This record gives sequence, C-alpha cells and structure tokens, in this order.
Amino acid sequence: MRGVLTGFAVIAVVIGVGYVIGRRGHLGDHGREVLTRLAFHVASPALLFTTLAGTDLSLIFSSRLLVTALSTAAAAGVFVAVGAVRGWGLGRTTIGALCSSYVNSGNLGIPIAVYVLGDASLVAPVLLFQLLVLTPVALTILDLAGKDEGEKGPLWQRLLTPLRNPIAVGSLAGVAVSAAGIHVPSAVMDPLTLIGNMSVPAVLLAFGISLCGSTMPGRGPDRQLVLLSVALKTVGQPAVAWALAAGVFGLHGAPLLDVVVTSALPAAQNLFTYASRYRVGEGLARDSILLSTLLSVPVLVGVAALLG
Repeated sequence: MRGVLTGFAVIAVVIGVGYVIGRRGHLGDHGREVLTRLAFHVASPALLFTTLAGTDLSLIFSSRLLVTALSTAAAAGVFVAVGAVRGWGLGRTTIGALCSSYVNSGNLGIPIAVYVLGDASLVAPVLLFQLLVLTPVALTILDLAGKDEGEKGPLWQRLLTPLRNPIAVGSLAGVAVSAAGIHVPSAVMDPLTLIGNMSVPAVLLAFGISLCGSTMPGRGPDRQLVLLSVALKTVGQPAVAWALAAGVFGLHGAPLLDVVVTSALPAAQNLFTYASRYRVGEGLARDSILLSTLLSVPVLVGVAALLG
C-alpha cells in the first residue's frame, strides 16, 4: 500500500510543478517542445543505455515474461482491431495501442516493485520486453506512418528505420554491451548516467505543461479512443495477465502477484513523448496516461489486497 501511494505521489508532484511552469510561462511558448526533444533525442537514449548495459539479460527468459508478452499483445491487439474497424488511422491507432498495453515500469514500476513486491528486479522482464520489442516496433510504425509513400524508400531502408531512432539505438546498444560482457569505464558511464537522469523529470514536466488549457480528460475528440485504451489498460490487461498466470502457467502466491501488479501499472508517461515527437494522438496519449494513472491506484491497491 505504501509503495503504491509513494510512487504516485512522486509523479503527481513533478507533474504539478510542470503545470505551474506552464501556467506561468517560465519556459516560454516552446518549453514543452524543448523538454520533449531533450527527452527523446538525448536523455532517454542515455537512460536506456545505462539501464540495459548493467542488466542481467537472463531475466527476460521466464514464464513471467511470457505472461507479460501475451497480456500486452492481447490488450494492444484489441485496440488495433477496433481501430482498424473504426478507421482511426495507423498513427493514432498505434498510440492508442501503446496506451492500452505499455506500462509505466520505470519511474512508477520500480518503487512499487520495491515497496509492494519487495524486489526491484521483478520489474526487469516487463521493462526489457518493452524496451527491446515493443518500443522499436511501435516507433518504426510511427516513423513510417508519418511519411508519404514516396518518402518511405525501398524495403531495405524501411527495415533499418529502428537504427535511425535514438531511443531504439540506445536500447540496442545497451543490450549489446550487456550481452558481450563489456565493462564500460566510469569516465563514459558517469556522464551518460547524469544525462539519463534528466529523462524522467523532463517527461513529467512536459506532461504537466501539456495539461495547461487542455479539456477535461476523456471529453475531447478522441473520447472513444481514450475510454477504450483506459479500460484495456486498467482492467483488461491485468485480467488477462491473471488468467494466463493462474490458469495457463500455474503461478500462485508471490509470482502471481508480481505479474498481475506489473500488468496493472498505468500507461507510461514517455508515450506522450512519442506522440509529441511524431505529432499524432497527443491528446489521446495525454488523457489516457492521466486517467489510467488515476484509476490504477484503486486497482493496484485491490490487487495487492487480494493476492498479497
């Protein structure tokens, strides 16, 4: 209980500071855009590299990873199917699918893993899966969706799209270093760590600034998309994770609690960075993140009480 409330309190305070900055115009008219670019092009790649370079990659090979992958695919797949039928467009559907399934495993998942689950490493499988699989695939789709047919280039060039994305490059570089067992000297790692530490605050501050002058969440033109993504994220994904973990993989006790809690985490704030970077579904991302974060509090408390 304390871990859930502590994690949410930290996020709320930083977002609130961003809102005040936006209201008073301390960063000017382009403050949010500058913070978003800083996070996307500089800070987040550095954070992902330093995180993955020091991670034991054997953590990804487990039944917990399978539950995470399948529940993520189920939630995202439902949104994609509805989006295809309703004609919501590739870009908006991709952002909505991410908001339905991409959990806040970093700045919220880690403190909750420590205080609720008792071990920060338990969030590593979902963190690695999202960084190594979900992020490169989604950003490649967003890259291609934002280009006209004549700008997409030949097939080989499209396949190399992830290698031109700074976040994907940072993630893949970190995995390569970890897999090769390379020790990065502190003269290199310390500056990267310092730069990476700007990522989460920059994302949260930019998110807070974006709330200035915005409509009430769930009432804008993307209302249907927001409500669907929030329902899938807060109820659908953890329910699927519980059914798979208990009914298919036979998990119980602490392992069952671990996978359901991580699946019930709200949509990650960096999804707003992606939406802002590609200028698609920004309101959808903002509202989905805000609502799923608010609604996940009672969900996480309930899951911890029932399965803990």
